Amino acid sequence: MGTRRTPLPGVGTQYDIASRDGRHISVVAHEDGRRFIGFFDPEDPDSCQGTVALDEEEAARLASILAPQKPTVTLHDGELGLDLVTERIPIEPDSPYRGRPMGDTRARTRTGASIVAVLRRTGAHPSPGPDFRLEAGDTLLVVGTREGVADLADIIAGA
Repeated sequence: MGTRRTPLPGVGTQYDIASRDGRHISVVAHEDGRRFIGFFDPEDPDSCQGTVALDEEEAARLASILAPQKPTVTLHDGELGLDLVTERIPIEPDSPYRGRPMGDTRARTRTGASIVAVLRRTGAHPSPGPDFRLEAGDTLLVVGTREGVADLADIIAGA
């Protein structure tokens, strides 16, 4: 399976994926968050069989279905003698913290849980400061008590 990335100046980026069975799928990721998925005939790579247009929220939901988050990793009481959990908390498009600095969450003050990294499509950002801006699609790597982490997940979701 191969992937080719092609910058499209002023538009975004095109990703071409060839599956193991020879199928060709193309995704055009526009700078404004829209996505177009195209399906091509393996016998005629220039012939598009169909496209699906997705807005930013639809693309994020499809991505979460295709690549679901890993299960929560728990440090059991016997390990290190602490009752801590680590969890990945997604920043959904409807989160009240989307586009805002991480410090606005007041995570540690409100819950005792710590955001130890922000995972973004472009890479990981360990130990982000309070000025780090959160974006839809980011995933927070959080450490804390089970209750504190659950409370932080509720805060990030706007519950």
